[in-house]
Amino acid sequence: MTSDSSQRIQARFKLHYPGFVLDVDLDLAGRGVTALFGPSGSGKTSCLRTMAGLERRAQGYMAVNGEVWQDDSTGLFVPVHQRALGYVFQDAHLFTHLSVAQNLAYGMARIALAQRRVSLDQAVALLGIGHLMSRQPATLSGGERQRVAIARALATSPRILLMDEPLAALDARRKAEILPYLEKLHSELAIPVLYVSHALDEVARLADHLVLLEAGRVTASGATSALLTRLDLPLAHGDSASAVLTATVHSHDPDDHLTLARFCGGTLTVPMQAIETGKPLRIRVQARDVSLTLEKQTGTSIINILNATVTALSPDSPGQVMVALDVGGCPLLARVTSRSARILGLTPGLALQAQIKGVAILG
Repeated sequence: MTSDSSQRIQARFKLHYPGFVLDVDLDLAGRGVTALFGPSGSGKTSCLRTMAGLERRAQGYMAVNGEVWQDDSTGLFVPVHQRALGYVFQDAHLFTHLSVAQNLAYGMARIALAQRRVSLDQAVALLGIGHLMSRQPATLSGGERQRVAIARALATSPRILLMDEPLAALDARRKAEILPYLEKLHSELAIPVLYVSHALDEVARLADHLVLLEAGRVTASGATSALLTRLDLPLAHGDSASAVLTATVHSHDPDDHLTLARFCGGTLTVPMQAIETGKPLRIRVQARDVSLTLEKQTGTSIINILNATVTALSPDSPGQVMVALDVGGCPLLARVTSRSARILGLTPGLALQAQIKGVAILG
């Protein structure tokens, strides 16, 4: 455990189910977004429920930024209704007989005025639901209901926000609608978020830290950018393998609808982003969209060509190889055919060029 427990989320739990045991020991950052990721049945939701105090049978310890909620060594157990947490489920769980404003007021009533750190106006603005206040839940879209549910959770001024697959019930259009609001929570609030998901695209877009769960145990934990590109982990293989780069918006080209962003490996040209210059931009690059060449190409439609060094290789699907790259200190992945790897003579330490189509980059 870190010595500065006042800025950490510490959770040690053992919980027995028939045929399954949750056994975790977590020491996480006290701010930002941490994703709990793993297949169905890996223990993601069980882990979240134990943290919330919803699984009283769980043995262990739970502290959020120095505030202890459970400590079996002293017999301490703070009941869930006394924990300063917000919980967002896959289903919005709004009160159907109350308007949006009344649902939010219910959340506000849970916290004394002197303890409120998030105002109702701030929660409404962050989730963009001001125009929905007089509406009934039955008249809202799935994305709107989830935004109201998140605002209601924030209205309790939580010390931590627990989100259990909040986008899983939404179609692609509604999911795309709500993701920018989740990013705003990340950038504008200091409240730590624990985010359960089985969708890698959500994790790559939102999470700073990643915890991988398998059969009730932690198999890896660390920065999202690092874990996504570790060839010894399943995340770095298959069609969804990708790298996450943290960049800064440098300029915009409105004529061609492009944005230039700088990161540790150089400059990337990406589809236009509605982000001010100087602001951070998280970029996801899928391994299947990265090609490799030994010499810098000219007369090509590919506008992102970066100096890179091969750091490792690993077999992927039959006839394919996953290549780990270092681009100015940033990790990147490329998936190529075994034939290409052989023809190029790919080996750790080899310097080459990584090419990325601008239209393939996900902001």
